[in-house]
Amino acid sequence: MDSDRRIGLTSAAIYSAISITASASFFVAATVAGEYTTVARVSGAVWVLLLSFIVTMPLVTSAVKRRMKV
Repeated sequence: MDSDRRIGLTSAAIYSAISITASASFFVAATVAGEYTTVARVSGAVWVLLLSFIVTMPLVTSAVKRRMKV
């Protein structure tokens, strides 16, 4: 497997785990802390998931690339 593919797969696994954890944490916090509807909790969790992907993707990819190319 070439290094670019390995970097891509590794970074995708990392930022996916971060984003899914953030989304699940939001869902649990909204369920425990408030009286929100199911639609509000699920749509909020999806929104957090998407924003987390947008923010973490370039950060994690560049960090993994820096570590693996050294």
